[in-house]
Amino acid sequence: MNESGDEIMTGTGRVHLYYGDGKGKTTAAMGLAVRAAGCGLQVLVFQFLKDNSSNERRVLEAIPNVTCLPGREPVKFVSKMNGDERAEIRHYNNKALDEIIKFCGPFDMLLLDEALCAIQLNVLSEEKLISFIQHKPRGLEIVLTGHQVTDNLMEIADYATEMKKVKHQFDKGRTAREGIEY
Repeated sequence: MNESGDEIMTGTGRVHLYYGDGKGKTTAAMGLAVRAAGCGLQVLVFQFLKDNSSNERRVLEAIPNVTCLPGREPVKFVSKMNGDERAEIRHYNNKALDEIIKFCGPFDMLLLDEALCAIQLNVLSEEKLISFIQHKPRGLEIVLTGHQVTDNLMEIADYATEMKKVKHQFDKGRTAREGIEY
């Protein structure tokens, strides 16, 4: 219920996917989290493959009803990791998901930013994530972002939005700008 006593959500929470090679996946997911928090829903956020310094995180942490779980420090690109480092980050991510599963009960929305990338890079167990989704608390809304989505996750999703790059400044060799691309 929100502050005025109105019921906010009814029924079963849905699964949202924001994926593709275009800009805006995390931005859309964070916007949805802000919308949910704005109407009184409790939102839990975890970012795979990112440290705790993202600009969107700074704002989310200041919003009532939003809880951002700490991520790993420091974060190295998976493509720059050796085999031992990849195994260690996979273990860390799977353990983080285990903890999120235990912790998410009182929340209305769970945003797992870059979870699809972590699966694609084989540093998060797709089987563990799917099992969680299939057995999640009934009202929990789950939002996943990343570049590619597997057929298995697409099948269980309720919403799937593909962000397709048509034109981007990177194509002209321009670097990412703080506050816009990250």
